[in-house]
Amino acid sequence: MDLWKKNKSFIFKIIFLAIFNALALWSVIVGIVTEGWILVSITVLVMILINYIYISDKVYPLRYIIPGTFFMILLVVYPIFYTIYISTTNYGTGNMLDKDQVINQLEGRTFLPEDTRTYNFTVFKSEDDEFKLLFEDPETGDLLLGDTIDYSVEEISDTDDRLIDSTDDGDIDEINGYTRLEQPEVIQNLGRLEALRIDYRDNELRMKDLNSFALYRQRYEYISEEDKIIDLRDGYEFTPVRGHFYNEEVGRLSPGFRTFVGSRNYQRLLRDPRILQPFFRVFVWTFAWAILSVGTTFALGLLLALILDDKKLKFRKFYRTILIIPYAMPAFISVLIWRGLFNPEVGVINRILDSLPFLSALPFMHNVFWTRAALVFINLWLGFPYMLLITLGALQSIDKNLYEAAIIDGASIWQKFRYITLPLLLITVAPLLIASFAFNFNNFNIIYLFNEGRPAIAGAQTPAGGTDILISYTYRLSFETGRGADFGLASAVTLIIFMITATITWFNFRFTGALEEVKENE
Repeated sequence: MDLWKKNKSFIFKIIFLAIFNALALWSVIVGIVTEGWILVSITVLVMILINYIYISDKVYPLRYIIPGTFFMILLVVYPIFYTIYISTTNYGTGNMLDKDQVINQLEGRTFLPEDTRTYNFTVFKSEDDEFKLLFEDPETGDLLLGDTIDYSVEEISDTDDRLIDSTDDGDIDEINGYTRLEQPEVIQNLGRLEALRIDYRDNELRMKDLNSFALYRQRYEYISEEDKIIDLRDGYEFTPVRGHFYNEEVGRLSPGFRTFVGSRNYQRLLRDPRILQPFFRVFVWTFAWAILSVGTTFALGLLLALILDDKKLKFRKFYRTILIIPYAMPAFISVLIWRGLFNPEVGVINRILDSLPFLSALPFMHNVFWTRAALVFINLWLGFPYMLLITLGALQSIDKNLYEAAIIDGASIWQKFRYITLPLLLITVAPLLIASFAFNFNNFNIIYLFNEGRPAIAGAQTPAGGTDILISYTYRLSFETGRGADFGLASAVTLIIFMITATITWFNFRFTGALEEVKENE
């Protein structure tokens, strides 16, 4: 037991290093197999560094810094730089693959020449579920024997010993233990047969129809020295242009590939009116949404806190408990409930409005103004308990002697609030209001769960909605565009959001003096 206590930390260190080195070596092997030399180099370097730090006592303090640094790089630094990288590419639907993958895809395409040879075929199947195919040229009678184990084909004669006609009816019944399949069984295995590709004399032998195979030829060939694709069927040449192999007469080949486009995504964002106008509307509404969210929730929370701070009020604990309930419920459930209540056709709210004189149902989901009003109301419901809690706590910290002095001086209720309560309250809650502003600036859940950022902005080239804020707009750019995802443009928008949020955070630090305390301790 004493030996275990003395060497416990050493044993844990050895176990940690063993697991880490095993994972690192596995990554190195994968990197070597896939020729990812950068990954291999970084992994080896990190592995040597980690082992040195945790074995040598010369760098003992680094053992406490490395874990935090590692996760900071993995979860903060890497996503930032990767987003910057994506924003300078054309990464999106149609340009998902890298150039080598696209070339491999194009070179794998074939066509059926007019002078091609076709073969009748017979399928034989083993107990191990492997196939042999006997091909026969209907014009010459030449035989070929194909194999699905090594995807090879060989020329044979009709007197080959492996061909066994056990029923003496002129048809081959067995080949080396492979049993002939009848037509219904061939149809059952049609999927595997259609996917079969066998190289033969620089061509590709593949299924043409239910009764024959044919020789297909390669359609495209990549010339690496000239960086171009040759169409072997029609003779066109395609050169890489903005992520696609392009020919002026034919157009571009699909799919395209990821490539560096510099600042093009930012230029699209700032110069294309079909993108800029909806983006500007979303941008303005994002600020308005954040301001309204903080302003309304703070105003209602403060009002209720002032009422509940009155010691003469009866059942104060009961009221506090009731008012905090919205804060205790999961926000996404509350939003979905309110979505049902605001439903323009079957929602309770519109049914109540319809039943009242001089009022009628409102288009909460289809009109931008009323949808935004509903969102502000729902956020007020969700957010005022938080403001109630923080302002109630802040109110109780204000010195009551100040109010007694104000009463002696003849101050009214408004003057006490204006010159004592509000200034002292803001000292405490202002940083929290700034943090709340930053939170609502990126409050994706309520926007998307209520109406998915809709109704749509008419004429917008991008999927921008009247209630979209920047974060939901970015999400829809990534996953909901009619032409597919546009990760490059979405990353550009993301970086703009990042810069705005970073600016707000900087003001928050500046206002609270957090960074000044760090400087003082240096």
